[in-house]
Amino acid sequence: MKAYKDMSKDELLTLKAALDEEYKTLEGEGLNLNMARGKPGFSQLALSMPMLDVINSESDMRTVLGNDTRNYGDLDGIGESRKLIADMMAVQKDNVIVCGNSSLNIMYDTIARSMTHGVMGGIPWSKQDKVKFLCPVPGYDRHFKITEFFDIEMINIPLYDDGPDMDMVEKYVNGDPAVKGIWCVPKYSNPTGISYSDETVKRFANLNPAAEDFRIYWDNAYCIHHLYDDIQDEILNILTECEKAGNPDMVYIFTSTSKISFPGSGISAIASSLKNIEHIKSQMSIQTIGHDKINQLRHSRFFKDINGLRNHMKLHAELLRPKFEAVLNTLEKELAGLEIGSWIKPRGGYFISFNSLPGCAKNIVEKCKNLGVILTDAGATFPYGKDPEDSNIRIAPTFPTPEEMEQAAKVFVLCVKLASVEKYL
Repeated sequence: MKAYKDMSKDELLTLKAALDEEYKTLEGEGLNLNMARGKPGFSQLALSMPMLDVINSESDMRTVLGNDTRNYGDLDGIGESRKLIADMMAVQKDNVIVCGNSSLNIMYDTIARSMTHGVMGGIPWSKQDKVKFLCPVPGYDRHFKITEFFDIEMINIPLYDDGPDMDMVEKYVNGDPAVKGIWCVPKYSNPTGISYSDETVKRFANLNPAAEDFRIYWDNAYCIHHLYDDIQDEILNILTECEKAGNPDMVYIFTSTSKISFPGSGISAIASSLKNIEHIKSQMSIQTIGHDKINQLRHSRFFKDINGLRNHMKLHAELLRPKFEAVLNTLEKELAGLEIGSWIKPRGGYFISFNSLPGCAKNIVEKCKNLGVILTDAGATFPYGKDPEDSNIRIAPTFPTPEEMEQAAKVFVLCVKLASVEKYL
C-alpha cells in the first residue's frame, strides 16, 4: 500500500472522500466503548470472586503467628501477606510494608511526607528553594498528577525501548541537587509496554545523586502481568542492584494486586531498604494503627503463595491476549506501510502505545469520541497533559470484550487514516 506522504493531492482528496463516507456510516451505529483507563474486564474480576468465600463468620481470623486480624496491630501488614507480596516483588519480607488497596495512595503519601518532613530527617521539600522530578515520557498520568499537585517541577525524559534516556537521567540526578526523584514503571511500562534493560537498571543503581534526599520511585505495577507463557520480560532487581552499588536507600518500590484481584479491594505495598522501612513505619504510625488485615488474610489464603499468584495471572493472560491481538492485528493489517503511525507490541502490562504523525493525536482522539469510542485524552501521558509532538495515544484494551475491542480498533484506524490525510492536505 502506498505511503500517504508519497500520494499526490488528488490521490489524497480521493482517499479522504472514501474515508469520510466510511466515517459517516459509523456515526449512525451508536457505539459506546470506553478505553480511557486500564480497567480489568468483567471476566477478569470474576476470576477472584471465590476469594470472597475464603473467609466467613465461622473462619479462624488469626494469622499463622496467632494475631487476630479483626483487632489492632501489625502496622506493616500480617506476615503471610508480606511474604506473598515480597515474593511477588522478589525482595525479602522484612523489606516490605503492606498497606491498603492502592499503591498510588502510598506514592502520594511518600511524596507528601517528603514535602512536610523531608526524607530520612532531611530538610522538608516544601522549605527548599526548588524541587524537581524526572518524568520518563510517555508515562503514567497519575504519577504526573501527584507531582503536579505538590507544585513539583517536572522534567521530560525520553523513554526508549530499553528504558529512559540514562545520559539525561545521570546528567540531571548527578548534577542538580534540586532533582529529588524520578518516576519509573520498569516492567511493561505504562503506556509503551517496554521493560528496562539490565544496563538501564544497573545505571539507575549506580547513580551518584547531587541531593542526599533523592529517591527512585520504582512503580513495579506489572511485575507478574505477562501476556504470554513463552515470551516474558524479566528485569534485574533494583533493590539488590542498589545494595551492590552502595546505594541501598536510594529506591522505593511500589506494587499492588489492583489488576490481580479486585482494583478497589486489593492490597498494595512499598519495599525498600531496612533503614527506609523503619523510618516510613515511624511516620506511618502517626497516620494509622494498621491497614485492613482481614483483606490481607483473605488474599493470603486465596493465593497461598507466589505459585498461586502466577497461576492466577495465567488465567488473566488468557482473557487479555485476544483483546491485545485484536488491536495489534488491526493496526498491522490496516496501517502497515502507510507511514502514518507506529506502535510497540507489548509482552505484558495493560496498554498499547500508538504514535501518530505529529500534530494528529488530539484530532484522532476527538474523531474516535464522535464515533462513540472513548480513549485516554491526548497528552495525558506527559506532564501537565502537554505532549510536545501531539502524537502519543494510549490504548487500553482490557475493559471491552474481544469483539468490542475489534470493533473499536477498526474505528481507531479509520480515525488515524482520516486525521493523517487531513494533515497532509
